[in-house]
Amino acid sequence: MPNQTTIKNSIGRTLDGVVVAAGAIKTRTVLVTRSKLHSKYGRRFKTSRRYLAHDEQNKYQVGDRVVIIETRPLSKNKRWRILNKIN
Repeated sequence: MPNQTTIKNSIGRTLDGVVVAAGAIKTRTVLVTRSKLHSKYGRRFKTSRRYLAHDEQNKYQVGDRVVIIETRPLSKNKRWRILNKIN
């Protein structure tokens, strides 16, 4: 787990989600589900998005709840890094 200076120097946001794919080496697909408010009707609804996240040691598997943090571009589509696992 990175120390506090690494977290302070990162670009920005943190999100939590579930690892849904672990096919590539050092890359995990994380599904982040959010609750949004409809602008006209005021009803809440769920929306989800998949993020490619970097996993240096390949230690997170499908089904793990993880926290991802925004970072510099690591590849064409990878802008997130897995910070830790949520129990």
